[in-house]
Amino acid sequence: MSFMHNAAELLVGFFGLFFITKLLGKRTLMHITIFEFISALVLGDLVGNALYDNDAQLIQIVFTIIFWGGLMFLMQIVTQKSIRMRGFLEGRPSIIIHKGKIRYKELKKNRLDLNQLQHLLRVRDIFSIREVEYAILEKDGTVSVMKKSAYAIPTKADHKMSNKPPSLPITFISDGRLLKENLILSGFNETWLQKELNKKGVRQYHQVLYAEWEKNSLYVEKY
Repeated sequence: MSFMHNAAELLVGFFGLFFITKLLGKRTLMHITIFEFISALVLGDLVGNALYDNDAQLIQIVFTIIFWGGLMFLMQIVTQKSIRMRGFLEGRPSIIIHKGKIRYKELKKNRLDLNQLQHLLRVRDIFSIREVEYAILEKDGTVSVMKKSAYAIPTKADHKMSNKPPSLPITFISDGRLLKENLILSGFNETWLQKELNKKGVRQYHQVLYAEWEKNSLYVEKY
């Protein structure tokens, strides 16, 4: 009975946290703000304590998940509606390099030293501060950078090259399995696909590790 009770609590906790995460959106998974990070930690800790508390009942675990998740959801609504509260709860971006000059006061304000700044720039493939025209410390702790024109990568517009819109690769076969929905949405059918695969010496889908359609051509990777 004890194992069954623990299993029931774990199931409730698992699906409860999963539901709250889906409700709050993908920002809880990546690029989260300080407030969201703390909220996620507290929610996990509350559920964890409830799960391993012998006196806790399922209804208490459900209440904990719903109540704290409701508070987080309410805070998201508040930050969406109020610019002032958004800045208070989520923080504001800070310009830490302005026109090539490091703004030391902003670094100090955000508890950031030069070594940390250099690390954040190296993550963006920038190994010298002299290359940076503007650097903005975002709310999630990452840095957005605009390079000086001398170090910026030239674009097609700079070379006056033809500017064709980019195309998104579409997966047709993955791990030997046909993704029929992708095939149909792309305007093709299995007869056409089979003919294209035959040209590449492929008879069955299970012979293909990966196949994608991009730029009017079919790329096939066999097992």
